[in-house]
Amino acid sequence: MKAYVVERDALIYNIQALRRFAGQAVIWAVLKGNGYGIGLVPFSRILHDNGITHFAVTEMKEAETLRENYPDAPILMMRSTADPAEINELLDLGVYLTVGCYETAVAINGIAAERATVAKVHIAVDTGMGRYGFLPDDTDKIISVYEYMKNLSVVGIFTHFHSSFSSEKATRQQFELFNGVVEKLRASGYDTGMAHCCNSHAFVRHPEMHMDGVRLGSAFLGRLSFKDKLGLKQVGYGECTLEEIRWIPKGQTVGYDAGFKARQQMRVAVIGVGWYNGFAYQRKNDIFRVRDSIGGILHHLKNLFFPTKLLVTVDGHKCRVLGHVGMVHAVVDVTDVDCAVGDKVTVAINPLAVKGLRVQYR
Repeated sequence: MKAYVVERDALIYNIQALRRFAGQAVIWAVLKGNGYGIGLVPFSRILHDNGITHFAVTEMKEAETLRENYPDAPILMMRSTADPAEINELLDLGVYLTVGCYETAVAINGIAAERATVAKVHIAVDTGMGRYGFLPDDTDKIISVYEYMKNLSVVGIFTHFHSSFSSEKATRQQFELFNGVVEKLRASGYDTGMAHCCNSHAFVRHPEMHMDGVRLGSAFLGRLSFKDKLGLKQVGYGECTLEEIRWIPKGQTVGYDAGFKARQQMRVAVIGVGWYNGFAYQRKNDIFRVRDSIGGILHHLKNLFFPTKLLVTVDGHKCRVLGHVGMVHAVVDVTDVDCAVGDKVTVAINPLAVKGLRVQYR
């Protein structure tokens, strides 16, 4: 038996804590990546039942699934698209579209006019993320959307912070740029609708930036990169059983590349999860700035001089993983643990890395 377990009580606790902290700001639940790995439908159901009724997605299938389950819920497609097929489908679903440039505005407006309808849209402003959005200096282009796109109704405006988990300075600079655009539009007599900029990290660190709404994802799961002041609980863990237990002699090696060598006789157990399932899985670096390379070197040096042990929990006892984690197996030291085949093992796994495990809500 192996699964990825989501604790309902912990998830509900986080939802309630986040709602209290949000105050009057509307919370958009970001449900990309199959609801951050814990299941789009069951996750959204718990959110909806606990007062979170606004959803944000990035994929057509996500929008379709949510609309099937929530006929009247506000749903935002955060990805800007000028593809006619996608625009038509989004209009059919009645979701809010994102306008990230003038050309996209023209495409959506034209199709909406052909359908004799008005598309509700959010304007995206690129303050440094570099994905979608009008640049802060392109306010005149945004104004042209109001002036000339008669089949578009602007109901929101947003930006996305790129370093809210690491740089307060960069986040404040982005906020000032975005807020400047919003203020200029409103001063010119244009209704921006709901202004929102905070992702999970910015939401917790900068309540002064909550504006009209916030977009939360990882915060619901209590998986922020710092110790938060809200007391959020980390939601989700891998679960499996001990599959085999045996003694190995001194000098026996364990795992690929003989990553571990026993210094004495040991009692070991095999568990049925590995890197394929998300256990001890690390995403490779995908950019190569000098400072990123230096950071990687320092990280490895720290591990060299202060090695950390990879642990799992066997019936309440912390047990060390021996050698390299395999694709679907790992070996743990149970020399000093009273255990038997079939005993439960809990394993730390980020839900975004989960693969090959059945998601269970308890």
